[in-house]
Amino acid sequence: MQIKAYIEEILGVDMNLQPVPKGDMGSIPMFIGAAYRLHYGMVFHQNLVLVEPMHIEDFSIAQIEKHFDVLAEAFFHKKIVLVIQEVSSLNRKRLIEKRINFIIPGKQLFLPDMLMDLRETGITRKIKKESSKLLPSAQFILIHHILHKNLEIEQYSFKELGEKLGYTAMGITKAIDNLKQLEVVEVVGVKEKYIRFKLDRLELWRDLEHRESWVSPVLKKVYVDERPLNMVMLHSNTSALSEYTDMNPSRQQFYAVDKSIFYAFQKNNALVNANAYEGEYCLEVWKYNPVTLVGELPNDGSVVDPLSLYLSLKDTHDERIEMAMEQIIEKISW
Repeated sequence: MQIKAYIEEILGVDMNLQPVPKGDMGSIPMFIGAAYRLHYGMVFHQNLVLVEPMHIEDFSIAQIEKHFDVLAEAFFHKKIVLVIQEVSSLNRKRLIEKRINFIIPGKQLFLPDMLMDLRETGITRKIKKESSKLLPSAQFILIHHILHKNLEIEQYSFKELGEKLGYTAMGITKAIDNLKQLEVVEVVGVKEKYIRFKLDRLELWRDLEHRESWVSPVLKKVYVDERPLNMVMLHSNTSALSEYTDMNPSRQQFYAVDKSIFYAFQKNNALVNANAYEGEYCLEVWKYNPVTLVGELPNDGSVVDPLSLYLSLKDTHDERIEMAMEQIIEKISW
């Protein structure tokens, strides 16, 4: 869906879209259900109902306003957002005046309920800033290269590298394009293509840190009251610091889990009292697979890798954690 790619590009968040099930449509008049495509979504822990008109030629601000009142009552705990591919400047102005949440993919995001207004110029600035950042898949390759010296990434073709690291051909190509754009690697070969790193491991880390290209692996945090059974995950955040530093584990238990695994458990309603605020366990939903990245590292196999841990905490303003992070980098065998 175009709206999913647009949101992920300009906001840098993974948006899990799902059609509103028939069971949730019981209180909605049939004519409204027939006039729109309805999807559930979430942005920055805000639950949304995305509403896309079936027939744009019937678009009417007055009608939209009435229908949104009905939808807001039916989905009282969610924010209603209009999704429309094209709209005249006059109607766009009227939507803004009436403070109706709307998204025009590729052009404008106006969510007054969330204090957000990104237009063409703002989007351009956002994309330009994001172009200096690593994609999660590209960061995965780099961290794997730095930590796993036994697997010499430069010896593997694109196809072989994807198979080794668990990415599709398209995913690995996109990651390498990102590394080329950041001038981290060069590509060699004709029939079979390979990458060559331009800097040694320590210089690579420092260069990208200086350019602020590294990103946090954490997509979001979700608190639950019970640890999910059979969920593959690793200790993370302050629960993992004791593995690499002198700092004791925190009372709050943190676990890192790959986003695909988390969404599968969420879809099957296997999370007890999942929320964004508090719980016995905090699940950090990661942008890349923390388990695959650990591999043969010399730890007890239950904690995330040290560099991703460092990046997940780099914006934490706590003197004890900052000192622990320094220890992490000092202990890396570059």
